[in-house]
Amino acid sequence: MKFISTRGNTPPNGIDQALVAGLAPDGGLYVPEQIPTLSSLPSTASLADTARAVLSPYFDGSTLRDRLDELCAHAYAFPAPLRALANDGDHLLELFHGPTAAFKDYAARFLAAALAQLRPADSTPTTIVVATSGDTGAAVAAAFHRRPGFNVVILYPDGLVSPRQAHGLGCWGDNVRAFRIEGSFDDCQRLAKQALADDALRAQVPLSSANSISLGRLLPQVAYYAHAALRFHAEHDEPLNVIVPTGNLGNACAAFVARRMGLPLGEIVLASNANDVLPRYFAGEAYEPRPTVATLANAMDVGAPSNFERLRHWHRDDAQLRAALRAFAVDDAAISATIRQAPRRHGIVPCPHTATGLHVLGQLRESGDSRPWTVVATAHPAKFESIVEPLVGHVVEPPPALAETLGRPAFAEPLAADYAALRSLLMQG
Repeated sequence: MKFISTRGNTPPNGIDQALVAGLAPDGGLYVPEQIPTLSSLPSTASLADTARAVLSPYFDGSTLRDRLDELCAHAYAFPAPLRALANDGDHLLELFHGPTAAFKDYAARFLAAALAQLRPADSTPTTIVVATSGDTGAAVAAAFHRRPGFNVVILYPDGLVSPRQAHGLGCWGDNVRAFRIEGSFDDCQRLAKQALADDALRAQVPLSSANSISLGRLLPQVAYYAHAALRFHAEHDEPLNVIVPTGNLGNACAAFVARRMGLPLGEIVLASNANDVLPRYFAGEAYEPRPTVATLANAMDVGAPSNFERLRHWHRDDAQLRAALRAFAVDDAAISATIRQAPRRHGIVPCPHTATGLHVLGQLRESGDSRPWTVVATAHPAKFESIVEPLVGHVVEPPPALAETLGRPAFAEPLAADYAALRSLLMQG
């Protein structure tokens, strides 16, 4: 299996090289030359076993192929349950049972373990540069914390993540440094991409990425869609239709890849917040990145979603892409109303991001759609207690792993949204 750049100006590479590089040398995102089709998989397999089967074709020729069992056992050590909602036929795919209570824990753990295996023992430490709108940074920090041979630099928009998210970014210390950027997530993402594309810098400081631009984030996320779709199909004899809350499009791309691989996934619908670049595009407007708007669903506050480049690569033209997916925008008023109503209507307390998916579910029902739907629950509501608790009228207890991180001291350094400043600190090691 070889991997090419979405921009077409990089020779094909094996997955080991693509994982280490993070971003392709021409600035594009790595994608497989072809997406393989899987033969039938048992619906009774564990999440880790499903992950191994899904990932195995991509690791043909990789030095990691014989370690896939070990890597998957580590990355998928906690469940991704498909939970029935109170209303008939609908489900929640709970992806927040990992150490930082967000869906990004699965892939971050896989990537960290894979890069550790690929790193020569006597090599210079690698710096992982990660831009985050709230959840990615904590998942990456937890996955790489105290791993020999790695440093982590987290870039997040100052004041635009929840207090508990900010704490989860700055509470690690040791080989992890968090920086509060004077700007938006798009500024953080721009800085990270500039660093990864800086050949002169990388000649002196080994760099890699753990954002969803990395194959090591994208491909492992396919596994939980495969696992849920197989279980659902075995029980209901129909495909799993999913609503994916999305910002940078990595999780949605994983669902798309799972469907392309032949897993029993039906329609994929994207739920955006007020950053409506994707809903505008899928409604027929030109794709036009916009300045980021701050919302209650802050981890989705993205005005220029990086993974759109992958979606465009996988489709012949805009018409074909628009036929493959739908997208809806959800404003803060609707997010708040959905959180307030969710305990009575669905029997759950959602985070603001999951609430965008539940609101879209309601819109589909109002339009007459009677198919069963699954909303992807991307984070635990306790990470957003200042938003959620006043709306539901009671305390939302954090899960044990999250509570443990909240008990640590946290610190983040200020940094201007200026590449020269970032480059200087990366050069310092």
